[in-house]
Amino acid sequence: MSAIDASMEPMLDMFMFETTTLLEQLDGIILEAEKDKNFSEAHVAEIFRIMHTIKGSASMMGLDAISHLAHSVEDMFFIIRDDNSKQQRSNRIFDLVLQCSDYFKNEVDSITGVGYEANDSEHLNSELKKEIAVLKGEAPAASAAPTANAAPQENAKEPEAPSTTVAPTNEGGWVKVIFEDGCQMENIRAFMLINQIKECCEKIETVPSHPEANSASAEEIAKNGLLINFFPANIDNEIDVILNTAMNIASYEFLKELPQEEPVVEEPVVETKVEEPVVAEVAPAPQAAPTAPTPKAAPATAPKEPASGGGKQSLISVKQDKLDQLMDVVSELVISESMVASNPDLKGLQLDNFNKAMRELRKLTDELQDISMSMRMVTLQSLFQKMNRIIRDMSKKLGKQVELVTIGEDTEIDKTINDLIQDPFMHMVRNAVDHAIELPEERIEKGKDPVGKVTLSAQNVGGEIVIGIQDDGKGLDPEVILAKARAKNLLTKPDSEYSPKEIYNMIMMPGFSTNAVVTEFSGRGVGMDVVKKNIEKCGGTLSIESALGKGTTFWINIPLTLAIIDTLQFNVGDTVFAMPITSISQSFKISDETKVFLDTDGSEMIMVRNECFPIIRLHNIYNIESKFTNLEDGIIILIESGDKKACIFADQLIGEQQIVLKPFPKFLARYNIKQSGLSGCTILGDGSISLILDANVLIRNE
Repeated sequence: MSAIDASMEPMLDMFMFETTTLLEQLDGIILEAEKDKNFSEAHVAEIFRIMHTIKGSASMMGLDAISHLAHSVEDMFFIIRDDNSKQQRSNRIFDLVLQCSDYFKNEVDSITGVGYEANDSEHLNSELKKEIAVLKGEAPAASAAPTANAAPQENAKEPEAPSTTVAPTNEGGWVKVIFEDGCQMENIRAFMLINQIKECCEKIETVPSHPEANSASAEEIAKNGLLINFFPANIDNEIDVILNTAMNIASYEFLKELPQEEPVVEEPVVETKVEEPVVAEVAPAPQAAPTAPTPKAAPATAPKEPASGGGKQSLISVKQDKLDQLMDVVSELVISESMVASNPDLKGLQLDNFNKAMRELRKLTDELQDISMSMRMVTLQSLFQKMNRIIRDMSKKLGKQVELVTIGEDTEIDKTINDLIQDPFMHMVRNAVDHAIELPEERIEKGKDPVGKVTLSAQNVGGEIVIGIQDDGKGLDPEVILAKARAKNLLTKPDSEYSPKEIYNMIMMPGFSTNAVVTEFSGRGVGMDVVKKNIEKCGGTLSIESALGKGTTFWINIPLTLAIIDTLQFNVGDTVFAMPITSISQSFKISDETKVFLDTDGSEMIMVRNECFPIIRLHNIYNIESKFTNLEDGIIILIESGDKKACIFADQLIGEQQIVLKPFPKFLARYNIKQSGLSGCTILGDGSISLILDANVLIRNE
C-alpha cells in the first residue's frame, strides 16, 4: 500500500504508540531469553501475545507487510509453544526475531512519511520459513535448507500432537452476531468486536477463529455470521451491552448450544485463560469444528497482572502536545495567582476574607499542578533497557564482552526531558562500548575481568535527577587530551595549570576527539559538544570523572521537571535570587560562637555543627553591588547537592515562593551562563525577574 486508508487515520497514532510499546517489550524479552540461552514458557506466551496483537492491529490498518511478517513470527513460536524442547534445534532464533523487530520499528517510523511504501520483508519471511523447517526437524540447523514449501500460515495449521486441539463445546455461552449488509471488512470488524468482548471473559472461542488472518473469513462471516463461545456463561448481560453499542451489527442472538449445521473451518486451538496458561482438554463432540488459538491480547500499556472481576482498565492515551498545553496553562495560572496575591494595591489593607480565598485558591492550584506534573512523569526503565539492545549488538560486532548493569531504573522523570536526553544517552553508551571497554584478551592482560561493565544509574537528589553512565574501561588519558588540545592551539595557559576537570571537559569541544581511527560507532569525543548542548537544552549539566586504566563516569544532572518548582527567594543588593527548596538545608545568622576562617588556599570557610563548608559570595561571582559585605550583617544559606554542601552569603531572605521555571533567552547562550551557576529565571508577581540558582554548579565550581 502507498498510504494509510483515510478511514484508519484517526487510529494511526494509537497504532504507532501501542506497536512501539510492544516492540520495546519484545526486545526486552529476547535479550533476557538470550542471556538464559532459552525461551521459557512465559517468554513464549508473551511473544506469541505480542505478535498476535501486532498482526491483528496491522491487518486492521491495512499494513499487510507488517501483518504477514508478524504472522510468520507467530507461526514459529506456535511450534515452540507446542513443544518447548524444539527450540534447541535452532541457534538463530534470537537474531532473527530481533531483525524482525527492527523491521517493524523501521516501518512504524516510516508510516507517516509522504508516499509511504512498505519495505520488502520477503527475505525475513524466507528466513523464518527456514527456521520453522529446522524447528520441525525438516532441515538441519547448520544449513537451514529451505525444505518447507508451505507458507508459515499453513505450517501453523498442521497440529503435531492430538493434545493441542480441542473442539468448541456447549459449555459457557454462545452468541451469534450478524453484521449489516455491505458494511465490508467483516473480518476486521469481527476482530475488533472479539477484542472488546475479551475484556470481560475468562476465555473465548470463535467460529471462524482468527477472522483477521485472511480475507476469506470476511465472506464466511457475511454469509453465516460470527459465532462467539464465551466463558463463563453468566456474563451475557455485559456482552449484551457491548453488542448494543458496537457499530455495523444488524442483529445478534444468544444460543443455548452450537448449531450443528453451522459450517466451520478446521483449525487447531489452544485454550487460553487470562490468569495463566492451561492445558486444553479435548472435547468429545464430533459435530463441532475446532477453533484456532485466540490468546488474550492485553492492552499495550496495561500491567501484566491477572484480570479480576472482568473489569476494564481505566486508561486513555493522550497526545503529548496536549499535556504540554495543559502544563503551560497551569504555569501561567500559578504566575497569575502570585500576581494577585502580591498586588501592590492590596498592601497594608486588612483583607481577611480575601486572604482566606487566596489560601483556598493556592491549595487548588497546588493540587492542579501536582496532577498535571504527575501525568507527564515516566520511569527511566524504557530508556535504560534500550541501551541493552545497543550494547548487545555492538558487543557482537566488535568482538567484546560487555555486561549492562542498571541501578534506579524506576526513577521518574518528565516525559519531555526523557525524550531530550535519549540521543545524548545513546551516544555516550556507544562511546563507552566502542572506545572505552577493551577487548577480552586486553582486559585479561591488565588483570581485569574479560567481561566489561557499563553501569547506568539514576537517583533523585535534591529535586533533580542525577544519571551516571559508568564504564570500567581504559579511562581518559590527560596527557593525550592535552597533546590533542595543544595540536589544535586550544590551550590558553601552561599545561601544569589545568585541573583534571578542565582537561576532561576539553573532549566536549566541537570536533575534539582522542580516537585516532573513526569507526562505525565513532570514538569518545566525536559529537560530545552536541551531547552537552542537548543536555543543557533541558536545563541539565554534564560532568566527567575518570581514572586512567580504571574507567570513566559521565554525570548528567537534570531537573525533575521543566515546569513549576518551590523555591526560597533572597536578595543580594537589588538582585533577587531563587534556590529550589530541595537544595536548601537551612539558613541562619552568624553569631559570635560561629567559627569563620581561611583555608590553605585563602578561601573562606565556616564551621557548622563541627563540619567545615566553603562560603560562596554571590556578589563577587556576579559582580553585584551588595548591601552587606560583612558576614555578620547578612544571612547564611546552607545548600547541598548529593553529599556535598556549601554556604551562600546573601543580604536577606524574602521568603518561599512557587515559581515557573523559564529558560534564558537564546541570545544569552553564547555567554555560557549555566556554567556560572544560573539554571534559568522566572517572572515574579510584581512583574520583575528573579534568577534561579543551580546548587550543583555552585558547589562544583568551589
